[in-house]
Amino acid sequence: MVRLSGRSTTRPPRPSEPPRASEGPRPQGPAGNGGGPGALRSVVTGRSVAGQVFVLQVVIVLLLVVSAVVAQVLQVRHDTDLEAQNRSLAVAQSFANAPGTAAALRAPDPTALLQPRAEATRKATGVDFVVVMNTDGVRYTHPKPDRIGKKFVGTIGPAVAGGTVVEHVNGTIGPLVQVVVPVKDQAGKVVGLVSAGITTAHVGGAANQQLPLLLAAAAAALALATGGTALVSRRLLRQTHGLGPYEMTRMYEHHDAVLHAVREGVLIVGDGGRLLLANDEAHRLLALPEDAERRSVLELGLDDETAALLASGRVATDEVHLVKDRLLAINQRPTDVRGGPAGSVTTLRDSTELRALSGRAEVARERLNMLYDAGVGIGTSLDVTRTAEELAGLAVPRFADYATVDLFDAVLHGEEPKPGTALRRAACAGIREDAPLYPVDERIRFVATSPQARSVTTGQSVLVPRLREAPGWRAQNHERTDRVLDYGIHSLITVPLRAGSLVLGVANFWRSEKPQPFDSEELALAEELVARAAVSIDNARRYTREHSMAVTLQRSLLPRSLPEQGALEIAYRYLPAQAGVGGDWFDVLPLSGARVALVVGDVVGHGLHAAATMGRLRTAVHNFSALDLPPDELLGLLDELVGRIDQDETAADGSAAIAGATCLYAVYDPVARRCSVARAGHPPPALVHPDGRVEFPEVPAGPPLGLGGLPFEAAELELAEGSRLVLYTDGLVEDRERDIDVGLELLSDALSGTPGASPEETCRAVLGRLPARPSDDVALIVARTRVLGGDRVAEWQVPSDPAAVSEVRSAVTRQLADWGLEELGFTTELILSELVTNAIRYGRGPIGVRLLRERTLICEVSDRSTTSPHLRYAATTDEGGRGLFLVAQLAERWGTRYTPDGKIIWAEQPLP
Repeated sequence: MVRLSGRSTTRPPRPSEPPRASEGPRPQGPAGNGGGPGALRSVVTGRSVAGQVFVLQVVIVLLLVVSAVVAQVLQVRHDTDLEAQNRSLAVAQSFANAPGTAAALRAPDPTALLQPRAEATRKATGVDFVVVMNTDGVRYTHPKPDRIGKKFVGTIGPAVAGGTVVEHVNGTIGPLVQVVVPVKDQAGKVVGLVSAGITTAHVGGAANQQLPLLLAAAAAALALATGGTALVSRRLLRQTHGLGPYEMTRMYEHHDAVLHAVREGVLIVGDGGRLLLANDEAHRLLALPEDAERRSVLELGLDDETAALLASGRVATDEVHLVKDRLLAINQRPTDVRGGPAGSVTTLRDSTELRALSGRAEVARERLNMLYDAGVGIGTSLDVTRTAEELAGLAVPRFADYATVDLFDAVLHGEEPKPGTALRRAACAGIREDAPLYPVDERIRFVATSPQARSVTTGQSVLVPRLREAPGWRAQNHERTDRVLDYGIHSLITVPLRAGSLVLGVANFWRSEKPQPFDSEELALAEELVARAAVSIDNARRYTREHSMAVTLQRSLLPRSLPEQGALEIAYRYLPAQAGVGGDWFDVLPLSGARVALVVGDVVGHGLHAAATMGRLRTAVHNFSALDLPPDELLGLLDELVGRIDQDETAADGSAAIAGATCLYAVYDPVARRCSVARAGHPPPALVHPDGRVEFPEVPAGPPLGLGGLPFEAAELELAEGSRLVLYTDGLVEDRERDIDVGLELLSDALSGTPGASPEETCRAVLGRLPARPSDDVALIVARTRVLGGDRVAEWQVPSDPAAVSEVRSAVTRQLADWGLEELGFTTELILSELVTNAIRYGRGPIGVRLLRERTLICEVSDRSTTSPHLRYAATTDEGGRGLFLVAQLAERWGTRYTPDGKIIWAEQPLP
């Protein structure tokens, strides 16, 4: 048994042994007799800890009581002085400002007027005196009449100057506070002084009377505190049990036995780094010599790191040190934290086996974490290449030093893999970038003996622990495989990417830094990791296929080129959504009379269904625009069509109806420079004026198509030549991270920064603020207006008289000659003759004729009738009915459009 040096080895007597003859009866401690007068005497005398605590507590209570009494006395004095000052000042100011005081000072006998009032005030307020004096200090009043007419004793200079004087003086009646204030006339001139004073004894009398009571309370508190302290100290003495030397020795032996029996090393190192105590476990763990006590820890043959820690005495918590062949967890704390002796206490715990178990547990936990991260971090996007990169990035460096993913080309394009074709490296990750592996995007045709080819063919994983001993792998490319081996890569796991019965490719894991080769447990982990990634890659493949189909369908439904027209200079953009193809669409439709219609729309949803619905709506708009309907009426017809589509689909499959679609339809007339716009749940258009100013015109916002119930309204805009009309879908201005108002503000900023820009430049500037792949489809049209000038327009009013037809023909012939279109004179005369004659015969006046020289020669005849002529084929015996037939044969296009005042019949001829 190791004991502290200097300890006596004589065993003390047991409790059952009688006392020795030389010893006599052993006196009992205070606790032994139950705590009688002896215990109380021990407390009072202070020979024990309890007695010292008692004395200290009494002193503290006494100091607190004395401090409280002194503080109370000082507070009473301060309050007395303050009360005396306030009362004196109030009395003096009240008397000085009282009505008649200033006038009495100017009277022949001020004393006769002021003395009674001053005495009455003194008695009423309880002050000791109220003295009125002139500015020289001569008294007019005083409680003692014999002092009237004498000089005032005190300072009056500041009061004469208009101020106030407050003084603490010892007068004949004792310590007092007197105040001197000025008396001013109506002009503000000081005409006299008033002084009031009171002795502090009169003010603080009540407080002084309470002082004995305060002292009595303090004495009672002191007595109670002393009694309570005595009781607490006595209880403390009782709880220590009055241990004597024998009891203390026995307690020490028990502690000593526990110290050496515990299976944890304990060291006590004193000041100077000398070992004071080491239990048996510490001797065993550190292999200490027998005479280790009292020697420096630096001389015990320990390793430098452990010896330095024990000698330093610093705080250590579970520090692991390799001592001989053991891993020891060392905890160390100083012993002088709370006034103890200088030194430190160190505990040692053998954690060799625990470390081995925790190491295996740590590996298992890391693998579980990696599988969890694979479930969360792989497949975050529906992109095949991105998913492959996520798989490779997750495996490096947590599982392998290098990871590569090879996929069939068909998989990258969304198709099913074709066995027997080459693979393409889709992803590569590593701890360094100079590894001599095949680079990304290279086509690789693996030989039949390679692990990759075997894995693709059999659908089974292949483990190659030592690549240098694998001739099948080396047969792929001797030059490259030699460089791979020289680089340090020595082990490989190849796992097929399987999705059901399909093998999409292979994932390869390479090891170079860690000398141990891959084992079967790591092969199982790789298979689990790749199995999760294969599902995500297959989902991305399927999505790529459907997305490509939807994009192909939607692009086939969108206009491939813009029709020829001269009213607008147009540029457009279409960006498919990142999440999937939507139903955004646009169109440019030439109308009669050199007018052009612009339309943008958005079908709610994404995918093939949205694209198909968009195609149906676009076809409907083409058909409705051929009727030359106003924008609001056209949107009304579209609304009915979408409602029928919803009802038909709901009745067919029982699914919920689609939410509808939005649309904006605008018709621009280059002759009138006016644009009629209507919208159904669509964002408003943006208008960029020629000077660069941007505005969003107030266009009534109708409900989305398919809801029904509310009519649509159109707005008429007058556009200057060179204005840019910007139509777009909500994907341009709306986003999950911002509100539409913010998007409209950003669009306005982009447009305002392009004054005078062409439509093409405007498209680039606007889309330059969008991400490369927006979250929603974006359709954008920028149209710069042109004007058909008066030199290219001719108009005539025709009377409702058949004889006026010849005059119209003559005027038209002259106008065509001015335009250099004499070649069209004959056909134009025939067309106008037929149309004007029909208007005179079947229509209502007034009748108008207009010629437009644009890309074609346009002839228009208007009247107030809403009856439209119909083309028919006349029989050989019919005398009429051939006029419109001739018009249809001579004109390239002809038709009828209705206006609020009637109708217009038009015909177009190509220019020579």
